[in-house]
Amino acid sequence: MANEYKKSMNLPSTSFPMRASLATREPERLKVWRENNVYEMARKKNAGHDKFVLHDGPPYANGPIHIGHAMNKVSKDIINRYWMMQGRDVPYVPGWDCHGQPIEHKVEEKVGTAKFNEMPTAEIREMCNKFAVENIELQKSGFRRLGVLGDWDHPYLTLYHQHDAADIEVFKAMFDKGMIYRGRKPVHWCKHCHTALAEAEIEYGDETSPSIFVRFELTSKPAGLESFDGPVDFIIWTTTPWTIPSDQAVSLKPGESYVAVEHDGRAEVMLEALAPKCCEEFGWDYTPVQVNGEPYVVPAETFYHLHYKQPVFDGIEGVALLADYVGVDDGTGIVHNSPGHGADDYYVCVKEGMDICMPVDDDGKFYVGDEFGTGGPFSGMDTDEANPHVIEFLRERGTLVAEKKITHSYPHCWRCHQPVLFRATDQWFVSMDKTDLRGQALDAIEHKVDWYPARAQNRIHAMVEGRPDWCISRQRNWGVPIPSFTCQDCGETVMNDATLDAVIKLFHEKGSDAWFTDEPASYLGEACTCTKCGGHNLKANKDILDVWWDSGVSWKAVCEYRDELRYPADMYLEGSDQHRGWFHSSLLTSVGANGEPPYKAVVSQGFTLDGQGRKMSKSLGNVIDPNKVCDEMGADILRLWVASTDTSYDVAVDHEILARTSDAYRRFRNTFRFLLGELEGQFDPATDLVPVDEMESYDRLVLARACEMHEKVSEAYAGYRFYQVYRALYDFVVTELSNGYLNATKDRMYCDEPEARSRRSAQTCWYYLLEMLLRDLQPILAFTTDEVMAHLPESARDGQQFAALLDWWQAPLTHEQVEELLPEYNVMLEARGAFTKANEAALAAGTVSEKTSQATRCVLTLPAEQLELVRGAEDMLAEAFVCSEVELAEGDELACEVLPAHGEKCPRCWNWRTLGTDGLCCRCSHAVALTGKDA
Repeated sequence: MANEYKKSMNLPSTSFPMRASLATREPERLKVWRENNVYEMARKKNAGHDKFVLHDGPPYANGPIHIGHAMNKVSKDIINRYWMMQGRDVPYVPGWDCHGQPIEHKVEEKVGTAKFNEMPTAEIREMCNKFAVENIELQKSGFRRLGVLGDWDHPYLTLYHQHDAADIEVFKAMFDKGMIYRGRKPVHWCKHCHTALAEAEIEYGDETSPSIFVRFELTSKPAGLESFDGPVDFIIWTTTPWTIPSDQAVSLKPGESYVAVEHDGRAEVMLEALAPKCCEEFGWDYTPVQVNGEPYVVPAETFYHLHYKQPVFDGIEGVALLADYVGVDDGTGIVHNSPGHGADDYYVCVKEGMDICMPVDDDGKFYVGDEFGTGGPFSGMDTDEANPHVIEFLRERGTLVAEKKITHSYPHCWRCHQPVLFRATDQWFVSMDKTDLRGQALDAIEHKVDWYPARAQNRIHAMVEGRPDWCISRQRNWGVPIPSFTCQDCGETVMNDATLDAVIKLFHEKGSDAWFTDEPASYLGEACTCTKCGGHNLKANKDILDVWWDSGVSWKAVCEYRDELRYPADMYLEGSDQHRGWFHSSLLTSVGANGEPPYKAVVSQGFTLDGQGRKMSKSLGNVIDPNKVCDEMGADILRLWVASTDTSYDVAVDHEILARTSDAYRRFRNTFRFLLGELEGQFDPATDLVPVDEMESYDRLVLARACEMHEKVSEAYAGYRFYQVYRALYDFVVTELSNGYLNATKDRMYCDEPEARSRRSAQTCWYYLLEMLLRDLQPILAFTTDEVMAHLPESARDGQQFAALLDWWQAPLTHEQVEELLPEYNVMLEARGAFTKANEAALAAGTVSEKTSQATRCVLTLPAEQLELVRGAEDMLAEAFVCSEVELAEGDELACEVLPAHGEKCPRCWNWRTLGTDGLCCRCSHAVALTGKDA
């Protein structure tokens, strides 16, 4: 537009800055939020309404926050802000997991192992407590910087007295139901951390192990081979040679056929289906023993309860058993059983009433001795160290058939990342089946909980369905003790309702530290009595609860205990690893104690990876520090990145991805600024709003489309699909608003008279768009939308100062009205796309010479059904296409011909029109005369 007419134009004017400067402005806004207690204001505003309780899964208090933390907390804040805007009372209590081996390990590193081992437990616990609290403050500041609203001044910590007591209250409830027992069973044992581990504390990684085939000589002949002259052997296969000294049995697959192969005068028994392959591997000819002219092939049951010579200890015999777990794809179809070192072995041997041999100590070394149950020839050796010695021992005895190295998946400790071993020890367990805890938990998973995404249900269902009894005891210092006592007179383990109630009372008053400092007699009172011998000399045992129990009872310690919360919670949200962690332990403890799940819904998220799909690690240099991103780009960029990704899968993030997110952010920010440019100081909805039925047709159609978009956004938020919110709004803003409607209607905005009804109609639509985008993006762009608030007229703020306190947008059109208008909008949108292509073709062909579409007109051909929807709307279509004129015609399919415009270019609005004597189009001539601002 010519400069001489600028003063007569309604040009954009807003104090909303183009440059976001988030890194500097966000901390200032956070300060204002804290000074005004915005979280408390939101609670007060919706007080008395239905609650929405998202119970915070406690991150581990160990170092500064990482990008996974950021994704987790931002996701929770998006959900909470959405429900706040829906009018729900949303109390959010952040928490921290404070106990566990990693913190204890940090203390051990600090003081040195030698000194650590000499320190009293109470001193170790004091140092662990101090470490945890320091890291909580570090993480808290990182979470607040992300704009997460919550009760940060009153979080929950698993080290609080109340939490300690809740641990035992839940323990007692399950103990009284018969769900908790003490038993000697093989559990994952970390010889480096010196503690038992639950399945949830195991990670799997490839290990290269020695694999051996060994002959076990039978002490009696099986049926059918009584006349065979030579010895008869079982050929077994194992990848853990160090378990051979504790062998007590072999297992064969029931119902399968086994063959005896003759080699060097011996009959070697193997699974018939695997025998040819094994013989080839051993370098043997496959020559089955012949009995009455037929190969000796018999069912596994033939060998049941036959005995064989223990391969290491002379005079000891093992027994042949049947077990369904025996594999038929690898090995020989006969597995050796060391029930002290394997769960399957344990169960099949216990069923036979066998005593369990355990020759390995806490350090993973064989006990010293010569008798069965010690290391014998391998006394004092570490299990890994013993492997080659066992192999050589068997070779010298002539019982080693073959050996080879194999790479296989093997369990590792998730803390020290070292391989673990199965080791039978006395531990405390939660029974999954004695009182049908498994069945109750599976029923809750299937029928009482909503899972997001739906496939998350299958994952936790499989884990609960297949898990063994839960080993809940640990041999560490930093945690909540298992409330058991030992009678020092007779050795009886003492635990009953009276002792449990006394411990609960003690922990409420003094916390679990008192367990390690106070004498049992001082708090047990009359309960300090052995139920077996009647003595009063009880000693507190040292095992502590699995840290997953500790965090898993937060439904009790937090949701039940805190008045502002409720149990069960509406939602738990964490990473997918918590299917075997917090989701899992919370479910089992809640169902076990109360018979119901602790949550109504669960949102499961993936992990954060780098842009190449690799796990983040400092050694690779691919770590994204959320604190650094906030300092350089701003928290709203991180929040928008979270919203832009489908977090139900693993998600990628690197500097390039964040840069693209920053570009998308600018699109949203510029749209806010563009809308404010024609509204701030120029439009007050209290006086200037045009009724919907009086709006220009183009404005009304776009408003209908905005209402439809808002419905989709609402559904996506309610389904916790933030990426669909982002994609819908981004595409709408970029494609349909910035490049479409806003670009088209700026002519009316800039060039109409300020009070013209047509301009007020456009402003009304722009205002509704601003209202909608402000609210739809508030849960995501928490800082930016709050910044927008200051630039709105007072009547547009719902009486609020902060965006977090806004109500959800109430569409000015009903669903039925939207459905009625959308067909015409869709025809217009499709036709605009056809015009754009036709205009490009016309320019390329030279049909039109002016590059601006305002210098064109078009003939739009539409099928009858579409034509009927836009008949009489030529002016609206011309405005939408940003051309001078549209002529409608009927045809079989949509087509568009672009031609040069009639008339001349108006120097004020640049539209091609018939110009008057003053050189302006009629509209501009009138506007200039009215304002008197032609210069």
